[in-house]
Amino acid sequence: MGDLSVNNSIFSSRDGSDPPSVPPCMSVDKLLPALLECFGIILCGYVAGRTNIIPATQAKGLGSFVSKFALPALLFKNMVLLDFGDVIWPFFFSILVAKVTVFFFVCVLTLLVADRESRFSKAGLFSIFATQSNDFALGFPIVEALYRNTHPEYLQYIYLVAPVSLMVLNPLGFALCEVQKRRTGEPQQQRKLRVLGSVLLQVVKNPIVFMVVIGVISHFLLGQKIPSFMEEFLDGLANSFGGAALFYLGLTMVGQLKKLTRSTVVALILLITAKLLVMPLICRGMVEVLDRGSRSSMNHTSLSNYAFLYGVFPTAPSVAIYASHYNMELEVVTSGMVIGTFLSAPIMYVSAWLLTIPWMDSDPLASALQHVSFNISIISLLALVWSVAVMLLSRKFHRIPHIFTINLFVAQLLACVGMIAWIFMAEQDNFLGQVLTFTLLYGSLYSTFIWPGLIALSLLLMRRREEVNFRPGLTVITGWGVPVLAVSVLLLTGERLPNTIDSAFFYGKTQVTCTSVVLFVSIVLCGVSLTLLSRRTRDYHSLERGSLSDSEEDTHTEQPGAKGSINTDCQMCECVCGPLQSVPDTTSTREEASIQTGQCSQQCASTSCLLVEEEQKETDRQNTDIQSTRHVLVCLLLTVSLLANLSSCLWWLFNKDPGRLYLELQFFCVVANFGQGLISFAFFGLDKHLIISPFKKRLVSLWQGWGHEVTGSAASEEIRLTCTQFLTYHKEQCVRDIVHKKRCGERSTTETFLGSDLVRWLQSVGLSSGPGDALAYGSRLLEGGVIQHITLQHSFQDQALHYRFT
Repeated sequence: MGDLSVNNSIFSSRDGSDPPSVPPCMSVDKLLPALLECFGIILCGYVAGRTNIIPATQAKGLGSFVSKFALPALLFKNMVLLDFGDVIWPFFFSILVAKVTVFFFVCVLTLLVADRESRFSKAGLFSIFATQSNDFALGFPIVEALYRNTHPEYLQYIYLVAPVSLMVLNPLGFALCEVQKRRTGEPQQQRKLRVLGSVLLQVVKNPIVFMVVIGVISHFLLGQKIPSFMEEFLDGLANSFGGAALFYLGLTMVGQLKKLTRSTVVALILLITAKLLVMPLICRGMVEVLDRGSRSSMNHTSLSNYAFLYGVFPTAPSVAIYASHYNMELEVVTSGMVIGTFLSAPIMYVSAWLLTIPWMDSDPLASALQHVSFNISIISLLALVWSVAVMLLSRKFHRIPHIFTINLFVAQLLACVGMIAWIFMAEQDNFLGQVLTFTLLYGSLYSTFIWPGLIALSLLLMRRREEVNFRPGLTVITGWGVPVLAVSVLLLTGERLPNTIDSAFFYGKTQVTCTSVVLFVSIVLCGVSLTLLSRRTRDYHSLERGSLSDSEEDTHTEQPGAKGSINTDCQMCECVCGPLQSVPDTTSTREEASIQTGQCSQQCASTSCLLVEEEQKETDRQNTDIQSTRHVLVCLLLTVSLLANLSSCLWWLFNKDPGRLYLELQFFCVVANFGQGLISFAFFGLDKHLIISPFKKRLVSLWQGWGHEVTGSAASEEIRLTCTQFLTYHKEQCVRDIVHKKRCGERSTTETFLGSDLVRWLQSVGLSSGPGDALAYGSRLLEGGVIQHITLQHSFQDQALHYRFT
């Protein structure tokens, strides 16, 4: 690809020379077997729990053995044998500072975002989640495989660093949880001394903390040697920890992802980002800052890389026990533990592989980076063309915030086009063409950095009901004007590097600095907007629940009697539910009709029916919430990529030798920058009304047509039997339980029930084993003519739609 002098900026030392080839500080050939061993045992535990070979009650017993016998014995043994003379204390304090930093960052962010009813307990649990690593069960085997032959002294840091969370940070989290209990508990429990005593007692009663303290004392009393009469006993318990702990980890994963809901996704993304991205970067950064006086640069680099790997270790299963104890956010903690554990494996393997390979020639590294950029840009371009077409066809682009979303799509599309054009233009000796291509590429790329913050800001202003004062035109100008201004300043003040093929370093340090400023502004804007949006959303939902309750009071009247006609007699006013069978003259005036009664024998044909309006309001509210949730998730995911880009820029600016881990981060940033279209496609490329619903209806019609030819008589017989059974044995009880008389006009009522109520009722009486069976049962009742929707426009659904018996 020509002269690759840019590689001196990316993959080389800051002085322009390639780093010397040094022997690797770890053995990566043993890492894959170690990972297979660990995750193989985890898989065995998961299979045992999934197939119910080991029930949940027995799994708790195994967990008690691991946490109260095996692990305390392992800690006591190693604390006694620990050689404090070999400890590099700056490394220890670096990890301590990193953990404290992440702990308080997560704590403060949670206190700002979470609702007041549970913010202290959430802050405590989430902070523990982000800082307590699975050091012994999963971390120690991996460290042993990597460093036993090269740096065996690194193994003891596991036993030295792990108690930091158990003895320093966890008590702070427990204190926050106890404060939450004090706020919601009995008045006599609201004493600060009692809260402090409860936290201290819980810490002291923890066998892990207790044995660490006893181990440190015994270290000095026993002269760093375990008595012979205790050695075999401790070895037996300590050696049983590894396999049992990994097996128990697999058992605890069974069924956890099913608990994940839409409301927990936001917290889950933030926690996993803090644990797997922020923690390793801060750990490495603290070592770089605090260990500058290391005895050798090689050892300093090895320690900083080790700190990065340590930060990637996933969350310990004991955090789920804490969440269960306080009955708070168990779904987020358990789901995050499962996802984080399996995401950490590829990160650790790729990181270790990059750290152990000899320093490669700059040419293949730069070529690989360009090929990744080109390939991901083509794939993302196709996804974005589809997403823009769906947005235009669905006619959502003229509404807020979709008007900003389509601008984000266009910016992402132009960034992909610019990257593809840059690949071809970088090989040519055409300065003007390179500058024009660079302007297109980085003008659109900076725009993709800015738009997530502007979209989050628009969501916040919409939630605050300030749409009248909100001017979309000004936002669109900002979304495109700021990037154009940044690129213009860069072109006027930057000094172009000669013979450069990598667009990220076309103007060298000036460009990296400019990119850092744009990223920082967007991250702050998006973070502050999402934080305030989260707080506003809770108030909004409270108002909505109050409004919904008032609406239900308006439409709901008394429950009908157990006996009598199921077809409703209603006084006809503004809601015409059907022809008045008891009134011969259907041309009566509204005043005359208002005092007459009739049966609602057909669908509601009035446009002013309160029940139809209620359904429409509920549907609109659900659609608004879904769209808002999608935008929030997109902004969060893009903010994570912005954070990775900012880390990459700062890493390069403040490190003379960026190192091999920087290469991993650089590849991640390339995929994140030019693969944004895949995220956009995942959330907006499959429109429900334009694509999913028509496709589903077509598929159902084809299936029903084929099924009718094959098993048409059998299906009809099943519907007949279901309807006969329901009418004979269950209808009267169902009417008493869920059918209510509701107002459908100013002076008219009708007897209806909600589809969601029928689904719950069918499960409660045992006619269905789950929501899916209940939905199928209700569909058979509707096909058999037992029930119908009030407008005959909907099939049976587990939603707030009104149905009635025919």
